Amino acid sequence: MKKTVVSVGLAVDESLRVVKNVIMPDNVTGKEKRICIVTGTHGDELEGQYVCYELNRIIREQKQHLKGIVEIYPALNPLGVDSISRGIPMFDLDMNRIFPGDENGAVAEYVASRIIRDIAGADLCIDIHASNIFLREIPQARVNVNTARELVPIARRLNLDFVWVHSAATVLESTLAHSLNSIGVPTVVVEMGVGMRITESFCHQLTHGIFCVMKDMGIWQGETITPKEPIISQDGMVGFVNANAPGIFVPSVEHWMNVAEGEVIGHILNPLDGTVQEEVVAPVHGMLFTLREYPVVSCGSLIARVLRGDFV
Repeated sequence: MKKTVVSVGLAVDESLRVVKNVIMPDNVTGKEKRICIVTGTHGDELEGQYVCYELNRIIREQKQHLKGIVEIYPALNPLGVDSISRGIPMFDLDMNRIFPGDENGAVAEYVASRIIRDIAGADLCIDIHASNIFLREIPQARVNVNTARELVPIARRLNLDFVWVHSAATVLESTLAHSLNSIGVPTVVVEMGVGMRITESFCHQLTHGIFCVMKDMGIWQGETITPKEPIISQDGMVGFVNANAPGIFVPSVEHWMNVAEGEVIGHILNPLDGTVQEEVVAPVHGMLFTLREYPVVSCGSLIARVLRGDFV
């Protein structure tokens, strides 16, 4: 059943309309658990769109196994998705920096507040992101250290490869996940793939994991896989690689592989005079879980992240 979460009139007889699909079991008792799957906060992140499709398809085909309430929000930022814009077009805002919003605020703040109000009371929320157009990420959950005790056990069941427990940061206070966790809705952030693309294998992997979590919650009684055991890490285990020179980055290694400390992972090239501006090396021994996808870099641009340790 499709429901409008919020609708705001815009110019030229158009509207900003956030819609969700609410899937109920055939026999409702009033005691059902409720899970919310949200994505499309950033309009250039499309991996979650395919996950929403798969969830809807599988539940529709096996509706007899549904024992709880599943609410699917495929596009929290529909204008961004329609225009391939990361933020909210016209307002020049990153939607994931204005939560929990304001009922009496400007359009974007009002929309954010209505989204929070709509999700409030859910037993769990999975907030799906892709990376941006610049970086490629392995399937991972990102959990704030302040909520790790509650959320890491859930993240471990999502069939992901990596759970990154990161330190508190001021900017997180304006995200959807922080706002929902603050009002008692456990919310796990998932990030995978690359902006403006769909990586089907990653999407299927997460979809299987969501059904595992739904089964744990008593929402789903169908068959599920045994989820893979993810690597759990904290900030101190992650080494960052940033560009020291501008140019074109060309990797010499594959994403999601082990690298040795000091190993060359790519070069920054100067196309104007045909010289190598920088030989980029791994800062630590470990797994390359983030790698630059978009070649053009400036000084300081993130090139890679390496998880310290030995991994297969």
